[in-house]
Amino acid sequence: MTGSFRDYLMLHFIVLIWGFTAILGLLISLPAIELVFYRTLIASIGVALLFTVKKGSLVLPPIDILKVTATGGIIALHWILFFWSARVSTASVCLAGMATTSLWTAFVEPIFNRSKIKWYEVALGLLVISGLLVIFSFETGYWLGLLMALGSAMLAAIFSVINGKLTKKHGPYQITFYEMTGACLASALFLPIYSVLIAEDGLKMNWEGYDWFWLFILGGVCTVYAFSVSVDLMKRLTVFSINLTINLEPVYGIVLAVLIFGESEKMTPQFYLGTAIILVSVLSYPVINYFNRRRKPVRPLG
Repeated sequence: MTGSFRDYLMLHFIVLIWGFTAILGLLISLPAIELVFYRTLIASIGVALLFTVKKGSLVLPPIDILKVTATGGIIALHWILFFWSARVSTASVCLAGMATTSLWTAFVEPIFNRSKIKWYEVALGLLVISGLLVIFSFETGYWLGLLMALGSAMLAAIFSVINGKLTKKHGPYQITFYEMTGACLASALFLPIYSVLIAEDGLKMNWEGYDWFWLFILGGVCTVYAFSVSVDLMKRLTVFSINLTINLEPVYGIVLAVLIFGESEKMTPQFYLGTAIILVSVLSYPVINYFNRRRKPVRPLG
């Protein structure tokens, strides 16, 4: 599973696409809840069309459909917080918070699998907290957006661990279809509550300007296309190399945000220092974990 140069190039391209999602959330005029509803609707239809072309089966046991669909509800809340974070702060702040996803996973996974938390995971977690404290100290105006991004990252860790279990029983495309359907239903059910208790001007379901174009990019390219290509790459690349590259998503996203939005995305040097601390800890985790697994247990003498 060494993979070719083209495979690694394609992997970075997919991560670049995922880094573009926060920017799309700002380009689309729709609020976070309505945006997630349309994204998941487009994605679920897209995966269904993909199954039709490939002549695949979507049939699963009813109890499994319920489990996968419920996981989609977690994904919906994850995306709502993600896009909301970018709206109340900036794309850069949102992506800085999302950079903690892999470290959240390091703590969530032992809870689900009832295993011990490793010492280096605790150390890296403390390093992430120090990076967040640096950001909070100098970017107090964006604390709400950063908290939303941290919540979104935690939810991303939870559903990724759940998906790790689901993929042992079902195909990735089946999981994606039911999760996108579940996310769409969850966001649709939340819309009336949102319109009454949160939205000051009611729901905004109408598309404006180029919303239709950005929504289909978000639902088609960033969700259906990116997912299908990443699944295909798993046949030729190791999980370690894929996870290590995905950790670069916030880097690509922050760079793209500055290039596209210019001055509105430029932050203080302390923000980038805090983000750098977070990224160092995130990128260090898979490296340390890789070498830790390669260590052979020492045999007792005699």
